[in-house]
Amino acid sequence: MSTDTPRAADPRRRLSLVFIGLAQLMIVLDITIVNIALPSAQRDLGVSDGDRQWVITAYTLAFGSLLLLGGRIADLTGRRRAFLIGLTGFAVASALGGAAPDFGVLLAARALQGVFAALLAPAALSLLSVSFTEPAERAKAFAVFGAIAAGGGAIGLVLGGVLTEYLDWRWCLYVNVFIAAVAAAGRYVLPADTPAGRDRARLDIPGVLLAVCALVAVVYGCSEAEAEGWDSPAVVGPLVAGGVLLTVFVLVERRVAHPLLPLRVVLDRTRGSAYLAVAVATVGMFGMFLFLTYYMQLVKGYSAMLTGVAFLPMTAAVLVAAGGVAARLIPRVPPRALVAPGLLVAATGVALLVPLDPDSSYAAGVLPAELLVGFGMGLVMAPSMNYATHGVRAQEAGIASATVNTGQQIGGSLGTALLNTVAASATADHLAAHRDRPPGPDLRNAALVEGFSDAFLVAAVILASASLLVAALMNTPRPKGRAAAEGTEPTMTHIG
Repeated sequence: MSTDTPRAADPRRRLSLVFIGLAQLMIVLDITIVNIALPSAQRDLGVSDGDRQWVITAYTLAFGSLLLLGGRIADLTGRRRAFLIGLTGFAVASALGGAAPDFGVLLAARALQGVFAALLAPAALSLLSVSFTEPAERAKAFAVFGAIAAGGGAIGLVLGGVLTEYLDWRWCLYVNVFIAAVAAAGRYVLPADTPAGRDRARLDIPGVLLAVCALVAVVYGCSEAEAEGWDSPAVVGPLVAGGVLLTVFVLVERRVAHPLLPLRVVLDRTRGSAYLAVAVATVGMFGMFLFLTYYMQLVKGYSAMLTGVAFLPMTAAVLVAAGGVAARLIPRVPPRALVAPGLLVAATGVALLVPLDPDSSYAAGVLPAELLVGFGMGLVMAPSMNYATHGVRAQEAGIASATVNTGQQIGGSLGTALLNTVAASATADHLAAHRDRPPGPDLRNAALVEGFSDAFLVAAVILASASLLVAALMNTPRPKGRAAAEGTEPTMTHIG
């Protein structure tokens, strides 16, 4: 049982949501905005094709592997303090990357961004979790947060296209400085840190080392799969090592007095299902962003900015689902009544992309899928982010928040690597089967779209399967009674 006592609701909590949301938006933007800037940065800094992936990998390795440690540090040292340190560090690293004179400095800056993002992301989510405890208010707050998590990537594509086309690729990094400055202004309205007491200095060092090494191995193995293939020792070795280290990590966490990740956090069926839903939703979301970006730019000839604009309907659908539908229903229905159908709707949207061909129009071939995927993601992310910290002790909100962020990062890494491999294999098979045709843009486009279609099919199957699994596992009932629905009874989702 937790010994935390319920705190009176802070009247400034609604304003704090603005600044917490800005910080989350900055992190999510960085995932896609740098992808848009990468070709220009590669030309400017003279980076080889073989090395350019490290601009992405340096960030994902640091971010994904340090999230659990970042969440625990936030719990031990204070969430507001961790939030502000992460925000400042991310801004400084972004400025360094924007001013990078060569590839080495850019790489170091990207790794530093990942380090500070690993502190900032769980601190932001845990601040939200302890600020909003009444079911109705909490539902609205997490609807906003979930909409940012699901739709921020599309905004990054638009912003990245505009900045790259009209200013310079460096502004895709500099923009973080301005967002961070505004978010940091919210320090006076963020909830005050509570002392960690005698557990403050106790950090599970064996758990930290095992978790960091395991996650580095898994993320690295996934990042190498696209270039090396899944049967390469450079991929199999790290993935096997990561699996072994994660197993040892679980055994250690069962025995230490102050574990980095208390197993009760992940073994709860509702929280565990929320982590699963976020991870799998990220697979579908990243797959759609990646292959639709390729499709619109390489096959249809869209500019970077036009490609970003073409994703805006998906963002609108996310906002409608998360802010309009999920926010109203989270206090009234069981979480699986939103998450499972949301995954199924997203799967349907991705499946609509399977029949795409090089001549498909945007309105008929892409737009309906975007709307369905966006709506489904809004239904998934808002309740999943809410229930990811459901029922945890206040002093464990940071590590619970870090766990859902880790699921999102690992899901994105695994999903991108898997779907890239599927697409590349199908494209190669198509080219091999049509060797008798003269090479040219028509054959290339047909082969690319064949690969994209296979990847969309796999992503749709993964999303649909996760929908069934979540429906079976996520067993939390709906919040009790009318009072909970109206936000007057802090049941179910109260932290502490």
